[in-house]
Amino acid sequence: MIRLDNISKQNGHQILFIEASMGVQKGEKVGLVGPNGAGKTTLFRMITGQEQPDDGLVAIDAGMTIGYFSQDVGEMSGQSAVAAVMDGVGPVSALAAEMAKLEAAMVDPDQADDLDANIERYGEVQERFEELDGYALEARAREVLAGLSFSQERMEGDVGLLSGGWKMRVALARILLMKPDGMLLDEPSNHLDLESLIWLEAFLKNYDGALLMTSHDRAFLNRIVGKVVEIDAGSLITYSGDLDFYEQQRALGEQQRQAQYERQQAMLAKEIKFIERFKARASHAAQVQSRVKKLDKIERVEPPRRRQSVQFEFRSPPRSGDDVISLRGVHKAYGAQSIYEGLDFLVRRKERWCVLGANGAGKSTLLKLVAGATAPDRGTVNIGASVRMGYFAQHAMDVLDGEETIFESLDGAFPQAGQGALRTLAGCFGFSGDDVEKPCRVLSGGEKARLVMARMLFDPPNLLVLDEPTNHLDMATKEMLVAALADFEGSMLFVSHDRHFLAALSNRVLELTPEGIHQYGGGYTEYVARTGQEAPGLHPGG
Repeated sequence: MIRLDNISKQNGHQILFIEASMGVQKGEKVGLVGPNGAGKTTLFRMITGQEQPDDGLVAIDAGMTIGYFSQDVGEMSGQSAVAAVMDGVGPVSALAAEMAKLEAAMVDPDQADDLDANIERYGEVQERFEELDGYALEARAREVLAGLSFSQERMEGDVGLLSGGWKMRVALARILLMKPDGMLLDEPSNHLDLESLIWLEAFLKNYDGALLMTSHDRAFLNRIVGKVVEIDAGSLITYSGDLDFYEQQRALGEQQRQAQYERQQAMLAKEIKFIERFKARASHAAQVQSRVKKLDKIERVEPPRRRQSVQFEFRSPPRSGDDVISLRGVHKAYGAQSIYEGLDFLVRRKERWCVLGANGAGKSTLLKLVAGATAPDRGTVNIGASVRMGYFAQHAMDVLDGEETIFESLDGAFPQAGQGALRTLAGCFGFSGDDVEKPCRVLSGGEKARLVMARMLFDPPNLLVLDEPTNHLDMATKEMLVAALADFEGSMLFVSHDRHFLAALSNRVLELTPEGIHQYGGGYTEYVARTGQEAPGLHPGG
């Protein structure tokens, strides 16, 4: 279906691919992995024909339709989310738009003179709409949007008024509705909440075309793919199996290469020692000569390239009192929509609460109430004695000064720290070498999130309030963060759609549902075992 044969590609001075090959067949679900900047997006763009390889061949089966979802969402406005999603499927959406316009015209007193013409035209358009199975398509479009957590109201609203994250979902829904022969999904799990993520997982498992995708979400990738293609130093290496299997095989391959390298190094050292020892003796001249020739011919084994991962170590935060957060009788509403009615909630020292709940259930609101970013309408929010809070939310990125470099931003926050300590800190969060000289205004969303996190954790608070801290983070940074937070001695209250993060770090669960608020002792893994669901209101496979 999709084949890349011996492709080579260079971007500026950077060589991305050297005679690399891979293929995706119908029905195969393939995960594309590799460090940031390895060329994953370039590979997608070559398959869709937006870029050409410098050398080699990209072959797509004749007549094959491909849907490509990228992080770069085009301009959408002036139509509803449903119309924008149907747009991707071609003429049906134009007919739906014309029907909507004619329906409005037929009840408009100013256009009464054109009523007969409009009724006649409406009949023609409706007939064609039905021929193309338009009503079924609209129902499917709504089903996909509902799966991605759109309310009816949001489906009808103007796409142009949606935030970037919701526009991404519209772009993704477009491709899912299209059901092309092949799907290329670049980070489809970004910007999704847990419920949407689980719905998408089920959708993609049932998709019978060829799927090639990247994702920073471990659990998501692991459950969908049966094959992994790794971009490694210009090559494409294919592993059959899921992400866990790929990681085991990769580690095994590294161990074997390391052992091979060490054996060869020992042998070379022995030969060189012999040559050094006897090169001045005429009696051994022939032996020395033959060994020198032998050494010249040996193909050297390269040591495995170690992926750079720097571990971040927490300093111990100061100890807080036993009662860290206390909410009593809290009421909160936005207009007519009531979020909390008499909420009582207590966080004690060393508890790590993850907050679960469908969109609009009040997860972020709870975190804002605790952080003081919003006030309760009634009731009290008390932060305990000696509590120092670190609050991370998506708008936390706004605190960065665009003109400062990464290093200046860290240095301004910790003037006493010294250059070495700050460079190590930057390295832990993925900014190595000259990266620290980048001005904040050119940073991507993920880089900004990493910088804000670094500033927050260097001199750690004893209470972390985190709203989707893993959005935009790549797998390596996430692993580092999970490892660091696992040793964190303070208390935590957090919202995350990353199941690996939830399972690794929570020891309590607060579940917000329309039926009421439930508290569970034990972390996310115990919650799943106890309720039989991965998110409130969702059942396995549903």
